[in-house]
This record gives sequence, C-alpha cells and structure tokens, in this order.
Amino acid sequence: MASENSPLFGTPTDDTGEIQHEAVYLRFSPTRKKVIVAIVSLAGLIPLFVSGSFIPSIPQIALDLDSTGAIISLAVSVSVLTNSIGTLFWATYSGFYGRRPVYLCSLFCMCLGSTGVASARNVPELIAFRVLQAFGTSSGLSVGMGVIGDIYKLEERGTASGIFLGSILLGAALAPLAGGVAAHYYSWHLMQAILFAFGFVMLLVTLFFLPETSHPGARGIDKLIEAGGKPRWVWLNPLECLALLRSPNIVLLASAGAFVLLTDYVLLVPLAYTIGVKYNITNEAIIGACFIPAGVGNLLGAPIAGWFSDRQLIKWRKRRGGEWVPEDRLRGLWVGAALCVPISVLLFGFVTEYIEGRLGIVLDLVCLFINGLGVDLVLAPISAYNVDILHSRSAEVMAAMTAYRGLIVSVGSSTVIPLVQSIGVARTNAISAVAAWVGYILIWSVIKYGGTMRAYLDVGFSTVHNN
Repeated sequence: MASENSPLFGTPTDDTGEIQHEAVYLRFSPTRKKVIVAIVSLAGLIPLFVSGSFIPSIPQIALDLDSTGAIISLAVSVSVLTNSIGTLFWATYSGFYGRRPVYLCSLFCMCLGSTGVASARNVPELIAFRVLQAFGTSSGLSVGMGVIGDIYKLEERGTASGIFLGSILLGAALAPLAGGVAAHYYSWHLMQAILFAFGFVMLLVTLFFLPETSHPGARGIDKLIEAGGKPRWVWLNPLECLALLRSPNIVLLASAGAFVLLTDYVLLVPLAYTIGVKYNITNEAIIGACFIPAGVGNLLGAPIAGWFSDRQLIKWRKRRGGEWVPEDRLRGLWVGAALCVPISVLLFGFVTEYIEGRLGIVLDLVCLFINGLGVDLVLAPISAYNVDILHSRSAEVMAAMTAYRGLIVSVGSSTVIPLVQSIGVARTNAISAVAAWVGYILIWSVIKYGGTMRAYLDVGFSTVHNN
C-alpha cells in the first residue's frame, strides 16, 4: 500500500531506457535551448502586457466610453475567463500538432484582437475584441511550460521554469507603467497599437527562429501518420484535459494557486481606487509606476523558487537512496504561501485605510513587493511539480490548472472594486488573506499525503523513463 512518501520515479534499472531518456534532452545545444527559452518568454510577456497595461487606463477608458470603472473592470474579468478557456484549446492542439503551429495561430489572433481594442468605439466592442485578444495570448503560459518540459530534464526543470516565469513576469513590472504613461501622455489607444506591433514582431520571430520542440513521435499528428493516415485537421475536445482535475493532487494545488494569485488581483485591480483615492494620485503614469514593486517581486521570486525547488528534490532524493518523490519540490512553499502572500495583502489593507501621507505610500509599495515575491515563490514550484508528474501532458495539465485558477480569479476579481467601495479596502483584503491561508493548508496536505493521493487515482502520471 502506498504511503504519503510513495515515490513516483524510481531508480532506473534499464540502461537502454536511461540512455534514451537522456538523449531526448540533447537534441538542442545549451545555447539553442537558451534561444528557445528567450523566444517563448517573450511570447509569454504578451499576456501580462495585455492585462497589466489595461488596468491603469480603466478610469480614462470609462470616461472615453461614457461608462464606469466597475463596468470597464469587467473587461479584465472577461479577459481572465477567456484566457482560461483559450489555454485549454491551445494546449490540447499543441499536444497534437506541436508547439510551433500553436504559437503562430495564437499570435495571429492576438494581433487581430489588439487592432480591434485599439479602435473600439463602445463598451460592447471593447469587450468583444478583448475576448479575441485574450484568446490569442492564452497560449503563453501553458504551451511555454510545455516547451520547457520538452527540452529540460527533471532535475533542471525547476530552474528553467523559474527563469521562464521570471522573464515573462517582467511584464508585470513594465506593463502597468507603459500603459499608464501611454494613457496619461497620449491615449490608451496607443498602448493597444503597440501591443499589435509587438505581437506581429513575435509572430515573425516564431516563424523564422522557433523550432518544434515536441519529443520525436510524441505528437498526435506523428502517430496518425505512423498509423498510415494523412496529415489533416482533426477536431479535438479542449475540455478533455479538465479530466486531469480529477486528481486530488492537481485540483488541490490548482485551488491553492488560485487563492494565492487572487491576492495579486485584489491588490492591483483597484489600485487607482485604493492608493489613488487615499493619496490623491490621479496621474495614470504614477498609478502604473505603483505596479513596479509587485512586478520586481515577481521577477525575483520565480527564479529563486525554481532553483530552490530543484535543490529540494536533489536533497531529498539523496536521503531516500535515489528515489524521487515529486512532492519534495513543494517543501519550501510555506515561506510564500503562509507568510509573504497573506501577511502582505492583510497589511496593505490596514496601511491604506489607516496610515496617511508618505509613510503610507512607502509601506504599501513594500507590501506590493512582498506579495509579488510571495506569489511566485508559490506558483513557480507548483508549475514545475505539475510538469514533473504529468510530463507527457505538460501543456494540458498547465492548461487545466490555468483554466480552473482563472475561473476562480475571474469571479473574484470582478467583485474587488465593488467590495472596496462598499466595505473598505481593509476588510476586502482580510478576506483575501484568509483565502490565501486556506491555500497553504491545501499545499501542506499535498506535501503530506501526495503519494497516497497519486495511488488513489492515477491520471497517467509520469515515470522516470518518460520524464
């Protein structure tokens, strides 16, 4: 019977299998791998620029389209929801046709959506094109993590995924500032035109420089041709990968990730109505600059968390005589999940409501930095863990988690501004902090009982030879 320390990956005994396992990760040189990571990281920047550059512009967009901040903020929630659905679609087809074709198609959709948002004349047009734009950007995280799983082996994957996530989260630092500057000194329309140009450049870079990274013979189209079929369009069910959420390990970590990520939205979405109102800041560029501490925290947190999770795996593997237990990757998450995330969001609410002047602004910015750092200390190891346990379906499991997480975040973020306006920022943030602590309890349960959960329901978990 399995215990909570049941290994998922044993010590390999088949030398041929081990050689083949190593060889598949030697297809690309270290330099080529870095180029690939750079390309998918730049593509991964786009979703955060699309969302982050929009938020500081909400008051101006509401004024231009004769609407309200609460209504325009629904475009953020709708985008998150669309991203959740879109990531399922792109991840499913990336497993069948490959990563490269999916990037090309999704970037084309993003370019069309950005053109439409830039020329939107009313709220329905804005939301409709935001849906197309978000759909096009939704391949960034799940397919990007699939690429990382394609080219890096298990004991290198945490560090690589941390670098990938840290690089794309640079957008969290830069996008709000860019959006705020564009909105204040020019127009929010300009930022959307810039997003179109960036997407088009990435489309060309992907076309000419990104190779297919899927393992040889692993794509659905490869298997179709091998069976004697001809290359053709195949209708797939994007919702099928949601069945992976039957696994207690996956759904508990997805829930924990959602509660943690929601604190980010609780802090950032209403920033113009919290810091802006409290400290009388009306300049969109300055509001955008207030996002930088959270982005810097994201940028630092992901690589640190990825590197540390790799060290945890190696350390505990030695203790067990060479056996891999994937939950060991999660052992350092308590710093982010139990301390940084909930305490920062709680203190931000208290400071904003009760502390005046420059001291209040400085303390709020410190809270934003700690929250950004803590969020990535949690999400980066969870992402690597999911690729570890379902390597052959890495993009699909990331998509399932992103969709589930996005559903919770989209509903939660749509209530943030109304809650802040009705019960105040301190009480709103306290609710979010409690949810984050619940998330830590869920993570702890996976660390403690993950082996038993995997033994209870196997959804196709990886072995040492296919990881």
